[in-house]
Amino acid sequence: MSMLGRSIAAPLLILNFIMYCVVLGFASWYLNKLIDGQTYGYGGNGATMFFVIFSILAGVLGVASKIVGASHIGAWRTDSSASAAAVANVAWAVTLLAFGLACKEIHIGGFRGWRLKVLEAFIIALTVTQFLYLLLLHGGVFISSLGPGRDDHVVRGPGGANA
Repeated sequence: MSMLGRSIAAPLLILNFIMYCVVLGFASWYLNKLIDGQTYGYGGNGATMFFVIFSILAGVLGVASKIVGASHIGAWRTDSSASAAAVANVAWAVTLLAFGLACKEIHIGGFRGWRLKVLEAFIIALTVTQFLYLLLLHGGVFISSLGPGRDDHVVRGPGGANA
């Protein structure tokens, strides 16, 4: 079993989990302010509402991705890598959508409070770190030292023969 991929992926998983939780906190807080109509002094522009909604969605999917990823890193087997990679792909795709909206919000400009700027920065950073995490999850397909051992889970057919 390879330890290189696991030793790199585990700290990245923890970092991403913490960052996605921060995104959830800031985006949920701002969405609450948007719903209550209390955005005066907090800033924003035409893209803010969409950015906040997709940030919450990215945060929820990112946290779910890290929970499944923690299970995979604990086992580090080929049968758990498919589910971890699938959820991580979806989380990264939605994070990319939030990234695009963050870029649009920055491009439109205007006053944006420090909380929105922090949320934008975390989404931009998560786009990169989630991609690195995905590369590690998928890296075992191409580089055997990064992925789970291919012979640690042998599928046996009827009568004990290899399937």
